[in-house]
Amino acid sequence: MNSSISSESLGKTPVSMAVLLTVLAITAILLIYHQTTWSMIATWHRSETYAHGFLILPFVVYMIWVKRHSIGMVKQQPSPTALIGLCVLGFLWLVAELASVQVVTQYALVAMLPLIVAVILGYKVMFTMTFPLTYLFFAVPFGDILIPPLINFTADFTVWALQLSGIPVYREGTYFSLPTGNWSVVEACSGLRYLIASVTLGTLYAYLTYRSLNRRIIFIALSIIIPIIANAVRAYLIVMTGHLSDMTIAVGVDHLIYGWIFFGLVMLVLFWIGAYWREDVEGKADIYQEQMKPDMAGNGAATIRATIYASSAAIAIGLIWPTYAAYLNSDLERGGHVSFNLILPKNNWQASEEHVSNWEPVYVGNPEKFSQHYVNQKNDHVSLFIAYYSIQRQGDELISSGNILVPELDQTWRIINETKVSVNTGLRNIEVRQTQLKSPVTNLLVWRWYMLNENEETASPYIAKMILAKNKLLTAEEGGAEIIITAPYNVDPDEAKPVLEQFLTDILPGISSGFKKLSSSDT
Repeated sequence: MNSSISSESLGKTPVSMAVLLTVLAITAILLIYHQTTWSMIATWHRSETYAHGFLILPFVVYMIWVKRHSIGMVKQQPSPTALIGLCVLGFLWLVAELASVQVVTQYALVAMLPLIVAVILGYKVMFTMTFPLTYLFFAVPFGDILIPPLINFTADFTVWALQLSGIPVYREGTYFSLPTGNWSVVEACSGLRYLIASVTLGTLYAYLTYRSLNRRIIFIALSIIIPIIANAVRAYLIVMTGHLSDMTIAVGVDHLIYGWIFFGLVMLVLFWIGAYWREDVEGKADIYQEQMKPDMAGNGAATIRATIYASSAAIAIGLIWPTYAAYLNSDLERGGHVSFNLILPKNNWQASEEHVSNWEPVYVGNPEKFSQHYVNQKNDHVSLFIAYYSIQRQGDELISSGNILVPELDQTWRIINETKVSVNTGLRNIEVRQTQLKSPVTNLLVWRWYMLNENEETASPYIAKMILAKNKLLTAEEGGAEIIITAPYNVDPDEAKPVLEQFLTDILPGISSGFKKLSSSDT
C-alpha cells in the first residue's frame, strides 16, 4: 500500500515544479521575441507617458500572490488545445512584424503569456488568474492613436468654455487667438498621460476594492471619462489664468506643473468617493468560501512528463514565427541603390523653377525622394512629392509616426484641417487625404495617398500596412510610396481643388508606369 502511494506520488508534478516550468517557459518566450520585448521596455524608458510599464509586472505578481491560496486549490492539468491559440497569436505576430506594426506585435506577445499558463497549468488555473493576466496588457505602450481625438476634444471644450465666459476667440484647427495672446493644443496638452495613468491605477483599484462586476465596470468607466473631462477643464483654466494675468502666468513649464497638481487632486477625489462603496471585507470571505468549494478540494496534478512536454511544445511553437520572419527578411535585404527617376508626361504641365512654397514633408529613414514643381498655361502652380521605400524596417518605413507633414513645434507651418475626399481622375476614383496647411504668407491644399504597387492604392495607413504585410508574406515584395501633390489658394481651399484634380488626372498614368518600373528594378 505504501509503496503504491509512493510510486504514484513520484509520477505527479509538484505544484512548485509546474510553476517553475511555467515561469521558465514565459521567460523563454520573452527572450525568443526579444526585439518585441525590448521595444516595450525602450518605450517605457524614453516616454513618461508609458513609464508605468515598469510597474505592471510587480502589480501582477502581487495580485497573483494575494490569490495564491485559491489558485493552489485548482487542479493543475496541461491543456494542449491552448497550443492552437499560441499558433494563431504567433501568426498574428508574424503578420504585424512583416507590416512593422509594433503595437500589434507587442499585444500578440503579451497575449501569449496567459495561453502559456493554460498550456502548462490548465485553463482552470488561467481563469482563476484572469484579472492579473489581463492586467499584463497595460504593459503595452498603446495610446498614441488617441492623441488627435483628445486634442480636438480639448480644443473644442476650451474654445466653448472661453466663449461661454464672454472672451472672444478666433480658432484655426487646434490654434486659437485671444485678445491677450495666442494658444495651441499640442500633444502634451492632449491629456493622454492623465488618461493612461488614471485607467491603469483605476483598474487596479477597482479590482482590489470591489468584488461586484458592476461596481468594477462603473469605476473603470469613471477612470476613463473623468480624466478626459478634467484635462479639458485644466486647459480652460490655464488659458483663463494666462488671459487674466496678461500672459504672465501659466504660459511656460509652470502650466504643466499646474496640470499635474490639478490631475492629482481630481484622482484623489475619485478614489476617495470610490472608497465609500468598497467591498474588500466581503471579498476576503468570498476567497475563503471559494477555497472550501467541493470541486476545488479534489486537487490533482499532471505527470511530470506531461508538464515537461507541454512546456517544450509552447516554447517550440513560439520559436516558429521569429525564425520564419528572419527567413523572409533575409530574402528582402536591399540589393543596391534604387534610382528614382520617374518620367512624367508633360501634357499641359511644364517643370518650373518657381517653387509653390518652401514647405516639404518630413520622412524618417532613407527613402528615395522625388520632388518637382509644375506650372500650366493658366499659370496654375502645383508641387509633386514622392517618397519611395524599397525595403521596410522599423524606423525606415513608409507608414510611420515620424512621417509627417508639419512638425508639432514648427514655427512657420500649421495644420488647419484634415479630411478624406474622393477624386475622379477619369480612369478611376482615388481616395486621398486632404490637408490644409497655413503659413504667414501661403495657404496650401495637400492631397496625399499611398501606392503599394501599380494596382493597389489607398489613403488609409492601416489598409496600407495590411497590403504591405500581404505582399511581403506572399510575394516577398515590400516596396511602397507616398505621393503628395499641393497647390496654393488664397481664401477658400476649394480654389485649389480643380487645379489638383486636373494635375492628378494628367500625371497619374505616368506615376503608375514609373512605379511599376521602379518596383520591378527593385527585385
